[in-house]
Amino acid sequence: MLLERKEVNPDRPDKEGQTLLFYAASYGCEGVVKILLRREEDNPHKPDKNGRTSLSFAARGGRHVVVKILLQRKEVNPDRSDKHDQTPLLFAAGYGHEGVVKTLLGRANTNADQRDDGGQTLLLYAAGCGWEGVVKRLFGREEVNPNQPDNHGRTPLLFAAMCGHEGVVKSLLGQADVNTDKPDNYRQTLFFFAADFGHDRVVKMLLGQEGINPNKPDNWERTPLSVAAQGGYKKVVALLQSHKAVTSSTISGLRDTPMQITATPSRSMLFGVIVLGHHPFQGREIYKMGMHLYVTLFLSFPWALVS
Repeated sequence: MLLERKEVNPDRPDKEGQTLLFYAASYGCEGVVKILLRREEDNPHKPDKNGRTSLSFAARGGRHVVVKILLQRKEVNPDRSDKHDQTPLLFAAGYGHEGVVKTLLGRANTNADQRDDGGQTLLLYAAGCGWEGVVKRLFGREEVNPNQPDNHGRTPLLFAAMCGHEGVVKSLLGQADVNTDKPDNYRQTLFFFAADFGHDRVVKMLLGQEGINPNKPDNWERTPLSVAAQGGYKKVVALLQSHKAVTSSTISGLRDTPMQITATPSRSMLFGVIVLGHHPFQGREIYKMGMHLYVTLFLSFPWALVS
């Protein structure tokens, strides 16, 4: 066996600073991990160039057995953060590995309200990706603040609404201490995001909630109705126009109604030119595509945009 040869150094890192133990942990090779941990030269807490340890890789991959094996070593710190302040627990939450999350939360020295350098918490990661089981598990933790915003002022509830995770939105709304109408730094609310991204089922749910203002504009004076109309989300527009609390007037000075804008593509383009100051495909649509990409890559794959 190669590991039995004296000239073989399993702790020699590659160009990223990752050793054999990193790869074994990442792929869930339990037997190899146990063999490597028996060797004195292998340091299970040694970080790579990004500050991530073998535990981070095991947690990210949902390698529950490997996580438990590594946690048996005293020198392994389950709350060690990488250069982006992301811990093994953040990775486990972002990937929806509920069993790993449960195990790491069971350790006395793990922070359930850890924020990365973008201000995202465990709850925000889980809510944005729709991991309802992880979200509910975090509810019982005293240190978890369900209203903790990221660096843009966006809370777990805002991200859940943006991504259309109806079950997560419902779960968060059921918590007494959740602020349902807290806007982000751009005055965009939970309801605004649900309408802006065309999530009609979430919009319908929110219309029946107390404390929701369906007419609140953002910093650019756009309302949930106007952005839904511009996006061509006819179901959302119909829901809003049929609701008595929604102001169904002309949009931002245009003479056309929301339904006329959704029915006429050229009018939607005109809206972008007049109100936003540019062609909507060059501005608004690219913004929305960018937000979808952000949510998909950064929340579902937290490492993808920060490696």
